[in-house]
Amino acid sequence: MQVSHTPAAVSAAFDDPNLIAHAGLVPVMRLAERCGLPRLVTEKVKLTGVTNGAGAAADTKVTSIVGGMAAGADSIDDLDVLRHGAMPAVFAGIRAPSTLGTFLRAFTHGHALQLHAVHRRFLGALAAHTPLLPGAGEMAFIDVDSTHKRIYGRTKQGAEYGRFKGIRTLHPLLATICTPQSRPVIAGVRMRRGKAADSRGAPKFVSEALATAAEAGCTGTRILRADSQFYNAGVIAACRRAGAHFSITTGMNPSIKRAVLAIPDEAWQQITYPTAVPDPETGELISDAEVAEIPAYTAFASRKKSERVTARLIVRRVRDLAKPAVVGEQGELFPLWRYHPFFTDNPAPMLQAEREHRHHAVVEQVIADSKASALAHLPSGHFHANSAWLTLWAMAYNLLRATGALTSAFHARATTATLRAHLIHVPARIARSARRITLHLPHNWRWQHAWRHLFDTVHAPPEPG
Repeated sequence: MQVSHTPAAVSAAFDDPNLIAHAGLVPVMRLAERCGLPRLVTEKVKLTGVTNGAGAAADTKVTSIVGGMAAGADSIDDLDVLRHGAMPAVFAGIRAPSTLGTFLRAFTHGHALQLHAVHRRFLGALAAHTPLLPGAGEMAFIDVDSTHKRIYGRTKQGAEYGRFKGIRTLHPLLATICTPQSRPVIAGVRMRRGKAADSRGAPKFVSEALATAAEAGCTGTRILRADSQFYNAGVIAACRRAGAHFSITTGMNPSIKRAVLAIPDEAWQQITYPTAVPDPETGELISDAEVAEIPAYTAFASRKKSERVTARLIVRRVRDLAKPAVVGEQGELFPLWRYHPFFTDNPAPMLQAEREHRHHAVVEQVIADSKASALAHLPSGHFHANSAWLTLWAMAYNLLRATGALTSAFHARATTATLRAHLIHVPARIARSARRITLHLPHNWRWQHAWRHLFDTVHAPPEPG
């Protein structure tokens, strides 16, 4: 491909008031309205005590931020992407970035909790209106993990030195929901200080995530999956209270090490992975391992009797390839293994339970997505403003996932970057006639049939209640 004209014959001018660059926002924000996002914000978010007018029209400001994030904005200034061309002809109430920044800085901890309530109910509405979580009535997995977001500005509240030496971070905590047939959606998020312990506030957060999953239609078997930093009695007790199962990596503490080394050799079963999986310690790809289980292992034996938990301890072991297999001229006398145990009451057969636990890594896809989009920057120096930004990103993420689920089978599994490229970042020319607006989109757009299906679905009359 090459440019068809000489440089002297090509010119450019930003002068057409009837063009928009992100026509896909029209059906996306229509879906948000049908699921009640503006109404929920009006009901739940009350920025009381604000004297500069920042609390006015909270519904309009929230939808402006969510719409900007859906279009790819990763900072407050980037929210200006909504103010171009004919956007005011298709959207009312678009706010300037400065107004949205003032709105976010007005948040307190209590206001952030109000926004969490909106997120929770909005997810339930999205799941009710779209095939967001197929199979949720049979089985759903709730994955909990934390991440660190590096902070460079020295004036940002809560940015501290934590796990990474010499690096100042904030420490978000998030929970996702997925089914065997769906990509994960976000059940809940919390912003925390950089030096906060990984499991700080985890039992309450797990309870809220499990309750959110139930509201989103996860009425069948629910299994909470987490890494070893969440292996504590409080998290497991929260699962038991909610009627959910758990599958949590334990690490190798002395009690578990004794139990694992006591497993007889004949109890280990060979497992071969259809695709190689990364080793959690070394990152090396492995294709073969051995699995065994202790059917009744009692965890937290040093605690009082009511806090002890007896369940299955399933262990995967792989050969320690870091150690030489041959010493001198003599072959290996004793094989060296690395063990990866997890504690679970999952009723599935051992190998299935091990496979389902390994799939916990799906939460890393959501974390990677966040750092490639709205969480590329935490845009404010105010801690609670960043907390609100995190929750608004979770709403935008779930909205895009619901958009993909409503569009096609391919887009239901696509990444959010692909959803933006196929469905949102499509230009259109606005034509007005007889009080109607027509969007003229590019001829031969590769995904026009999927886009048309989405548009027609969200603009159809609502089904009778």
